[in-house]
Amino acid sequence: MNAHTKIGNVTLMPREGCGVEILGVDLNRLSDSEWSTIREAYAQNGLVFFRDQKLTPEEHIAFAKRWGEIDVNKFFPHVPGYREIALVSKEKEQKTNIGGGWHTDHSYDQIPAMGSILIARTLPPEGGDTIFANMYAAYDALDDATKTEIADLQAVHSNSHVFGSKAYYNNEERKEFAKDEAVGKAVHPVVITHPLSGKKALYVNPGFTVAFVGKTVEESKPLLYKLFAHAMKSEFHTRFQWRDGSIAFWDNRATWHFALNDYHGHERFMHRITIAGCALN
Repeated sequence: MNAHTKIGNVTLMPREGCGVEILGVDLNRLSDSEWSTIREAYAQNGLVFFRDQKLTPEEHIAFAKRWGEIDVNKFFPHVPGYREIALVSKEKEQKTNIGGGWHTDHSYDQIPAMGSILIARTLPPEGGDTIFANMYAAYDALDDATKTEIADLQAVHSNSHVFGSKAYYNNEERKEFAKDEAVGKAVHPVVITHPLSGKKALYVNPGFTVAFVGKTVEESKPLLYKLFAHAMKSEFHTRFQWRDGSIAFWDNRATWHFALNDYHGHERFMHRITIAGCALN
């Protein structure tokens, strides 16, 4: 893909480091060819952006269902009247945001989520960008020795240090996330073959990957931190500035993301739908 690619009415604008912006479509009125182009761009890039979309909650749900079954989040409050839509919010007086560190949604589930569709609803006057990282590119850029070292490893993913009653979000601002009954862990390959693209991707993340199978947390840290530091290189990243009508749709199996917390004293309300995935190998 060069500077941009035009397929019919659809323009694909690759972003440096990660993802592609898709222009010239109305997500409520997609032709078969437009739908096919979006699906292929999503599979190959792991991250697509749309601008100037006017989706109601019902239309948000309808678009998500075109991709698969909706995975109703166990932790987030839901948008009133729409249990499928998680409310990702920060009030004016709150200091703690949601997703303020590198992570991959739902990697702690036995069957991790496919993707997340996030729509901007109320934005601060400035700030609140989201940074994404490309795990296809991060894997490809590893040296051969490291690729060999991690080829057959599996890793433990857990959310108990984030969402449990003794964890990060158990504070006066975010008590709704401290749900011990929803805490869980899972084991997944460190390197996966992506089920849509067939490409290899690095599947560990700083938010939820805690150890390698067969090693303690302490024994796992040197290699895990090496992989984290590698994927944090700016060459794999893109920074998305939200506007009214903006949508980001990322593949949790091919990307990381990080919500910047640089807008204290202002509201930021987003609507997110997560789509169920499949077992990874």
